Amino acid sequence: MRIQHVITRLIIGGAQENTLLSVQGQSALGHQVQLVCGPTIGPEGTLVPEALASGVDYLEIPSLVRQLSPVKEIQAYFSLRKAIRNYKPDVVHTHSSKAGILARLAAWHERVPIVVHTIHGLPFHPYQSAVARRGYIAAETMAAKCCHHIACVADAMTEKAVAAGVAPPEKFTTVYSGMKTEPFLHFEGDRDELRSKWGFTPNDIVIGKIARLFELKGHEYLFDAFLRVKDDYPTLKLFLVGGGLYEPDFRLWAKEHNLENRVIFAGLVPHEHVASAIHAMDLVCHCSLREGLARVLPQALLAGKPTISFDIDGAKEVIRNGETGWLIRPKDVDGLTTAIAEVLSAPDHAQKLAEQGRLWCADRFSDMTMCKRLLELYESLLPKS
Repeated sequence: MRIQHVITRLIIGGAQENTLLSVQGQSALGHQVQLVCGPTIGPEGTLVPEALASGVDYLEIPSLVRQLSPVKEIQAYFSLRKAIRNYKPDVVHTHSSKAGILARLAAWHERVPIVVHTIHGLPFHPYQSAVARRGYIAAETMAAKCCHHIACVADAMTEKAVAAGVAPPEKFTTVYSGMKTEPFLHFEGDRDELRSKWGFTPNDIVIGKIARLFELKGHEYLFDAFLRVKDDYPTLKLFLVGGGLYEPDFRLWAKEHNLENRVIFAGLVPHEHVASAIHAMDLVCHCSLREGLARVLPQALLAGKPTISFDIDGAKEVIRNGETGWLIRPKDVDGLTTAIAEVLSAPDHAQKLAEQGRLWCADRFSDMTMCKRLLELYESLLPKS
């Protein structure tokens, strides 16, 4: 098949890694695949050099920008139609909100045989204004009429989209977001040496969080919980992996609480180094208030790390409370503190849960499992001769 994937930006992020792996994997399985995206600029980093180095057929559309701009949107729509006509794809597969709307419209009007969209995370959520929420729902509902099927990275995304009236349930299929599992499953090397590179000693107990330092990522709840348990564990440290606009504020918080030596900021870490960062941790906490299905959850379990998460969106599809980890009500600092204390006081039990999670995630989150499932979806949508 000729497959054209379209995404707004190729920054360092879960949806973007998913898209790039889909392109690379489907190419490796013998299909002709092109990746189309807008300019990748901003503090989040870029996956474009990796895409180009791997030989991906890459096309950039300058007008496909993330910011709202009626003029740019009209330009991007017609540029996408031109790109589709030139490539003549059997499948157009769209990702992210802006590209997902414009490229679905363009592909539909170009009569592409199969148009598929992946919901990595819904653009509407409870933490935005009612006007913005209604606007995003209306846009997604309109765009859903211009595609043949919608893949979701979690059942929770389907449930929320259906509840909002975006499309009927039969139009959705869950395809878990794939990743290169091997670096997480198997760590080769000296762990003490690895940890020393991040600034930790062999005796340190490291609580890690991987997320942009930005709103709705929930760092403040982890900070509050850390303050409650730090005196009981003098070697306990926080390891924050990710960059973002809130880094100066978080560094100030650490300074005000005399924790500069106990809160380690890794900054923006290339995605190929995320596995080593997780292997340096003793416990992974995910306190975001909205996600599709955060990649850090299966990544942490694949690495055999005890994992705590707020019970949001697709988290419960990976973290089964009391079986593969700890699931806490969003914003519940008391619950988060209790869970951290349980992990630290009973490490053998925590490790047992992590190992159960590792077995559950090993095949489900493989990049090639994802690619094959997507190809099966495309084939099921092919017009019957």
